[in-house]
Amino acid sequence: MTTPSSMTPGPPVNPQAPERHVVLVQPEIHWNTGNIGRTCLGTGARLHLVKPLGFSLDDRMVRRAGLDYWHTVDPFLWDDFDDFCSGMGAAPGEVALLSKSGRRSFREIPRQKRLFLVFGSETAGLSASVLERYPPENTYHIPITDSIRSLNLSSAVAVVLYESLRFDLPPGFHAY
Repeated sequence: MTTPSSMTPGPPVNPQAPERHVVLVQPEIHWNTGNIGRTCLGTGARLHLVKPLGFSLDDRMVRRAGLDYWHTVDPFLWDDFDDFCSGMGAAPGEVALLSKSGRRSFREIPRQKRLFLVFGSETAGLSASVLERYPPENTYHIPITDSIRSLNLSSAVAVVLYESLRFDLPPGFHAY
């Protein structure tokens, strides 16, 4: 586990690849976090967890959801969103806030070399205080039918993360 005091943000797995950060603000379900950690490893993205968490990171279920990869996820752990913002120094154009009430489709997320994809908790989403830190143009949604309330958090992260990488993956990214 990487804490802000010991953190030195490293380059992406492939230095030619875009730098992606998945930020989970107050995640509640350990299975989702484990699955998201595995997805981050598969894309070279860094995982950031903003407290409070709805589970213990020592929980065997988090490790189980990340399968045998969890020990290499090494997520950054932040005390709160202010701590994350001051520690990472992300420019407003590098931040995409994902919310079911987001103004724009996730397909409109700008193609940035460095990008922070910020997701809220499974039950409450992103708080008003997080959403108000950035212009409404920084909010994005994944279009869904009215048959469901929302997508599962780990599914939403996978959809948005892979879309953010779609045009910018260097040759040879497919590793097996």
